[in-house]
Amino acid sequence: MTDPLRGRSERVWPAIACVLLAAIWAAMLWLGGGSLDRSLYEALYAGHHPALAHAAEILTDLGSSRVLIIAALVCAICLLLIHQARLALIFVVLMLIGRFLAGLQKHWIARPRPELEAHLVSTNSHAFPSGHAANSMIFYVMFALILTSGTRLERPAIAVAALFSLLIGISRVMLGVHWPSDVVGGWAFGLFWVLLAYRPAKRLLRADSA
Repeated sequence: MTDPLRGRSERVWPAIACVLLAAIWAAMLWLGGGSLDRSLYEALYAGHHPALAHAAEILTDLGSSRVLIIAALVCAICLLLIHQARLALIFVVLMLIGRFLAGLQKHWIARPRPELEAHLVSTNSHAFPSGHAANSMIFYVMFALILTSGTRLERPAIAVAALFSLLIGISRVMLGVHWPSDVVGGWAFGLFWVLLAYRPAKRLLRADSA
């Protein structure tokens, strides 16, 4: 028999988390480029430390469009091979929509990238939110959910995935191409999108197949 209190809790806490993440996103948009942003940017910038800059370049590549798209396609193919076509569809569609929404925010907000220090990698878009931070959070957390959903490893796997995205996001500041607020806004949006869309989409497809 299903525990009604547990079911209610499973609905309420994700909703509260979504509201908090939306508030964080809005705060990063409003406060971006201020004195705290500048201080953190200068503290994290790795342009004067070649070894750190090289490590940041490796991390940032793991959140690049090229790597994430290839990894998502490989994951989807693997799911198809084990007869999980609906889960593969959820994964690909939510990844693509999340990427589109992050890009739309960049175009709409059009925040300039920081110019306090030299950029250590090339860029071709606006700053807020960080696409690397948002897209890596979406990909790695969803990947963790697919691998471990409903098991004892689910929460640790999500924590590791989120930590990986945190390192990727920090690398963008280290390379001088994002304000810290851009990165925090990207993380907030990415996690918001996963919480908002992943489990409802999965339940919907399960209902359609019943």
